[in-house]
Amino acid sequence: MRILVIEDEHKIANAIKRGLTHESYAVDVVYDGTEGYDLACIEQYDVIVLDIMLPGMDGIEICKKLREQNIHTPILMLTSKSQLEDKITGFNAGADDYLTKPFAFAELLVRVRALIRRPQNSVGLVLTVADLTLDTANYEVKRAGQKIRLSNKEYSLLEYLMRHKNQAVTKEQIINHVWDYDADVLPNSVEVYIKHLRTKIDDPYPNKPLIYTIKGFGGYKISEEP
Repeated sequence: MRILVIEDEHKIANAIKRGLTHESYAVDVVYDGTEGYDLACIEQYDVIVLDIMLPGMDGIEICKKLREQNIHTPILMLTSKSQLEDKITGFNAGADDYLTKPFAFAELLVRVRALIRRPQNSVGLVLTVADLTLDTANYEVKRAGQKIRLSNKEYSLLEYLMRHKNQAVTKEQIINHVWDYDADVLPNSVEVYIKHLRTKIDDPYPNKPLIYTIKGFGGYKISEEP
């Protein structure tokens, strides 16, 4: 899952990035409102963490303009303002949630996870494809009840596939959601990580593969059937 953080206080922004990266999210950080708005328009994100007081373009204006452009990425507002009127202004601009500074990272993480789940109400904390499960709260992956150890990037890739189970996704879509904007990633990098996942998830069950290559499409899907 890929997150955009638009926050002009470098210490806060970088702390959020470190924490979310540790939790296996791909995170892009910008410190200017105008640059953040431009990036939110051209890139695909699963959540935007947006400060209100920003140089260039404030968070309220960014939120309004994104919604006017029919960009409905969930937005978590960050601000030092705690007055009810300020919160109402943020929600009226199109924000999905509101967190007042100072805040505990654990609370931000819970709110981010909730926003990621919100677009698909049927998706709970545990994602399932056949006998493969991924617990998004405990970062635990099992197949047929057996735990599978994954690297952070393998986990992020598997989570993206499982959130789009039975759907074909291109390598470009995978790169956009699993890697940071500044990451130097080539399409064959996706192939390498898909191979790693297959080794751990499919190879022990040769008669029941779950990860499929979509020929002529340049992508993959996770499903019980090809």
